[in-house]
Amino acid sequence: MASSFLVISCQKQSDNQQVDTSKTQTAVLNTDFLKKLEFPETVSDIGLEKPSDTTVVNPKLSTIPTGMVYIQGGVVQIGSDEGIEHERPSFWAKVRPFLMDVHPVTVGEFRKFITATNFKTEAEKFGNGGIIDESTDQQWILKDGANWHHPMGPDFPAAPDDHPVTQVSWNDANTYAQWAGKRLPCEIEWEHAARNARNSRDIYPWGNDIQTRGKYNANIWQGKFPVKNYNDDGFLYTSPVGKFGKTPLGLTDMSGNVWEWQSNLKFNYEALFRSPAKEGDLSNERAERGGSFLCEPTWCHGYRVSGRSSSTSETSLFHVGFRCVKDI
Repeated sequence: MASSFLVISCQKQSDNQQVDTSKTQTAVLNTDFLKKLEFPETVSDIGLEKPSDTTVVNPKLSTIPTGMVYIQGGVVQIGSDEGIEHERPSFWAKVRPFLMDVHPVTVGEFRKFITATNFKTEAEKFGNGGIIDESTDQQWILKDGANWHHPMGPDFPAAPDDHPVTQVSWNDANTYAQWAGKRLPCEIEWEHAARNARNSRDIYPWGNDIQTRGKYNANIWQGKFPVKNYNDDGFLYTSPVGKFGKTPLGLTDMSGNVWEWQSNLKFNYEALFRSPAKEGDLSNERAERGGSFLCEPTWCHGYRVSGRSSSTSETSLFHVGFRCVKDI
């Protein structure tokens, strides 16, 4: 059985893309459109202006589950008015506190789920998953036998247990999250955490530089995609979670390594403040955040805090994984 049409998570971007925000500045929130996004109850007070009441109760927890970080609540400005079209216009939201996995779900963690449930991923059902590599002349293909334990296919080494699990669809990730007593984050929660729960306006979760003292702060593509990867960071594909350090909140791999599935469908930010919504404002693809080892600034600078991508719910790719969150 063949996989459905492959949706690639890094798409060529134009530096000249523009979005007309002149009408949105006086518009009110389109509550009907907002309902379709099915954001969790942690998210409220969405608007173009900063909420007048920024009070958020942040209870102290006696214990925090192993492998998770307490993300305190606050107000956050989502997106970037200097970013590409799908990151504009920026808007505000209030976010209540929640718990987030320190790192993306690993191969080892996913194996425990498979062992406990005998679950079969969609890549295993379809018999293939998406990859790009020198062996494919740097072209995207559906590789037979590519799945969560052999993301590049059976003729490549198995994925190490401490690397992020990949070749998992949104449907697979959502099933895992439910099994673990958690859920997938929505984009607003994810960006709030990436902005260190204090609305940091840095480009990346750790600051504004991709390197510190000559060392990379994330697993990304070095060179010109897809022609040449100089592999200066030491990883052609995924890297062990936590290899590139932690954010001020204690999270790892929030930039680079793998894109992370989000709970919501990808949507046009402008549509939040336009009524009625237009065709195409709400995608049939699920949003992804964080960038991956394939991201390179002239092609896909997706590992910026405001970076976004998406794929269809059944798509499995070798550079897309996920992490979970939990309500308090």
